[in-house]
Amino acid sequence: MHDAYDGEYLDDDSDGVAEDFNDDGDYGFVDNAADDLDDSDFSIGRPQLNYTILSEEDIRRCQEEAMKSVSTVLSISRVKAGILLRHFKWSVSKVNDEWFADEENVRKTVGLLEKPIIEIRPDVKELTCGICFETHAHERMKAAACGHHFCDICWAGYIHSSIGDGPGCLTLRCPDPSCVAAVGEDMVLFLVSDEDRVKYMRYLLRSYVEDNRKTKWCPAPGCEYAVEFVLGSGCYDITCKCSYIFCWNCLEEAHRPVDCETVAKWILKNSAESENMNWILANSKPCPKCKRPIEKNQGCMHITCTPPCKFEFCWLCLGAWSEHGERTGGFYACNRYETAKQEGVYDEAERRREMAKNSLEKYTHYYERWATNESSRAKALADLQQMQSVQIETLSDRQCQPVSQLKFVTEAWLQIVECRRVLKWTYAYGYYLPEHEQAKRQFFEYLQGEAESGLERLHQCAEKELQAYLEGDSPSKGFNEFRTKLAGLT
Repeated sequence: MHDAYDGEYLDDDSDGVAEDFNDDGDYGFVDNAADDLDDSDFSIGRPQLNYTILSEEDIRRCQEEAMKSVSTVLSISRVKAGILLRHFKWSVSKVNDEWFADEENVRKTVGLLEKPIIEIRPDVKELTCGICFETHAHERMKAAACGHHFCDICWAGYIHSSIGDGPGCLTLRCPDPSCVAAVGEDMVLFLVSDEDRVKYMRYLLRSYVEDNRKTKWCPAPGCEYAVEFVLGSGCYDITCKCSYIFCWNCLEEAHRPVDCETVAKWILKNSAESENMNWILANSKPCPKCKRPIEKNQGCMHITCTPPCKFEFCWLCLGAWSEHGERTGGFYACNRYETAKQEGVYDEAERRREMAKNSLEKYTHYYERWATNESSRAKALADLQQMQSVQIETLSDRQCQPVSQLKFVTEAWLQIVECRRVLKWTYAYGYYLPEHEQAKRQFFEYLQGEAESGLERLHQCAEKELQAYLEGDSPSKGFNEFRTKLAGLT
């Protein structure tokens, strides 16, 4: 297991472990275990980031740069460059390659006409709108590059309707049914209301992220940052400026060292109705008469089904209770069941029930530990925020130390948060380890135990031992020893 912040191994043995787990390539560990974290949040040395966090302002700047580049290279207007880029999903290289390979075909596909289909003489003072068929003054008529003129009111209604339908308004064409001429951004913004202008610009902004395969939105609720990723660079862990850490590949929370496929299976299992069915199968039996599942909630073997059935039967052998009595072992036993079991009558049903019970117990074991580490991580994150906002100043005052000398405390909490995340996902990994891989399972569980033990020592030190130095009235003589201990555990 890697240290999350300095990129080095926690111990010499773990290097071989990473290779061992990846020999077969199908046990759920990702190949690249390097963790890339945002420089604004972490101050310890790490590899260069393979992604860039983009704000809305950054996205607009990227769009302008792309349009300027295409406009310059192809000697076309900025508006036409924008139409091309939106069609080719904001790939400047793709635009250039396709344009120089077959300009005529690109123009036809995108709707960039070289000359108008209809040319109106300058001295014409009135024109008839092709939508409302009313006559308007020439200056109140507008046309795309094709020359099909429509009045301002009809244009505004046409564009308003298109914007209301969603992002498709970014590829708007001339209203004439036979025409494919593209309608530029400048014309849209000139004719629409302020409200529609805001919507259109929002669609335009989002298209750079949602149409571009190198960029994605941060999946954290309410976050408006996007991420531009260096494709093929290996590590998928992204730390957004909103502090959410997620996987670029699957957009789930970061889950190193487990691969995306294992995470998808685990999340599906956690939400699937199959676990409810396993519980029902393991902890209930069907009424012999109406077949409804019944949970035994008292000690006696005498079961009465709920109305309207009201059938009374024995929990063990599922026979009618009227046939039971002293000769069958009384109320708390059933000789008929034991005899039948020995004869093999109940073997198949019991085997299925036992398998379901074992499956449920296994899932519960791993899920509880997965969930416990998640709740511990959430608590550690809250403690980290409390430390950064309040306690670090208190500690500085009590121990007469500058805040810059207390970074080791923040780094410890950052390490705890990261390790809780990693440890949490090892339980999803462990759940899917094949049962027959006993040596691998034992080795994995040994490493997992060592990691958990080391993390508990660090968490205990940061959570409990730190309190004495926060609550003291004067500088403590043992603070330097505490610094050494906490830094070492980190």
